[in-house]
Amino acid sequence: MLTDKPKILIYSHDSFGLGHLRRCRAIAHALVGQISELSVLILSGSPIIGSFDFRARVDFVRIPGVIKLRNGEYTSLNLHIDIEHTLAIRSSIIEHTAQVYNPDIFIVDKEPTGLRGEVLPTLETLKAAGTRLVLGLRDVMDDPETLREEWERKNVTPALTDLYDEIWIYGQPSIHDPLAGLGLPESVRSKTLYTGYLRRDLPRAQRPMENFHFSDDPFILVTPGGGGDGEELIDWVLRAYEAQRAPLLPALIVLGPFMAPEAQAQFMARAEALDNIHIIDFTPQIEPYLDRAAAVVGMGGYNTFCEILSFDKPTLLVPRIEPRREQAIRANRAEANGLANVLPIDSYPNTDLMTDALAALPIASPPSAAGLDGLLDGLTVINDRVQQILSGAVDEEEAKRALG
Repeated sequence: MLTDKPKILIYSHDSFGLGHLRRCRAIAHALVGQISELSVLILSGSPIIGSFDFRARVDFVRIPGVIKLRNGEYTSLNLHIDIEHTLAIRSSIIEHTAQVYNPDIFIVDKEPTGLRGEVLPTLETLKAAGTRLVLGLRDVMDDPETLREEWERKNVTPALTDLYDEIWIYGQPSIHDPLAGLGLPESVRSKTLYTGYLRRDLPRAQRPMENFHFSDDPFILVTPGGGGDGEELIDWVLRAYEAQRAPLLPALIVLGPFMAPEAQAQFMARAEALDNIHIIDFTPQIEPYLDRAAAVVGMGGYNTFCEILSFDKPTLLVPRIEPRREQAIRANRAEANGLANVLPIDSYPNTDLMTDALAALPIASPPSAAGLDGLLDGLTVINDRVQQILSGAVDEEEAKRALG
């Protein structure tokens, strides 16, 4: 046993969207629920991390936020200082927190070297201290050519070969292999563990659900995730309900905290004229609404995909294709495996197509009808692996490999 009171540090670089934060939170909650005395600390740039509830023995440190501009450059989210100064502050907080916290395991979410390399000093420090270093990746990152160019530009391979001990992929290879076509050495591929997707459950302490007049009837839940890039989806759905070309189930729309306030106001004003639409801007507990919904419309982000699998809802995915093709790849693989239906965003704003898709959705097959085993084993596999690491079993395995 490495320690009687083990500690895990999780780094999530992103300030925009909900995906990184909710993935890290789900992993942290699952781990403390299974491993007594374990503590998990999350390093996050999310400005809304404080809106979420955290279980006992899970806490967070918020680092200054940054946002990515349309030209690909980054700027400080709140501080009136240049990006280089902001990144220096972030890197210092990350490294100092890691040194003081002294984790047994360090999990980096998605970005191998962190935002513009900010986590590299921490990786090197913790490697020297004997911390187990893990890179956690989504099932889909981007198309191989784009990701290969990005990782070459960021000089990621040395970190993968020399620093990381393991690479966890939160998905199944039968759905998608995010490392295919990247030309990575076998020494990197041999570190890979496919966990399966991360199951989502109803929260233990549920906040009261918002009342809306059709809440006791079947309804469609429409969620663009964080909402920052979901305006076309919401507009397209509202156009279908405004046209009234066919009978549709009522729809509850959750806009997301990162949608522009002007767009939120416009959508809410349009919804007031529709009896079968209700809009809320954001809820940190979307699971109860997913549980009650008859079907789901989403964009195809990782968390939405985990949610539709977990709550087994017929789903229509309308994935974005910029700035990454991640959602489109995931949606297409989901459709090919019988897990969801897809409406390409290229067809926007064809009202007839959206109306037909919404009308057919409630009678579509749920993901479970595809009969794929082990899709939602992710948290169980992660728990088992962490317990192996903490017990020293992993060191024994590596010693045996080294000898023979």
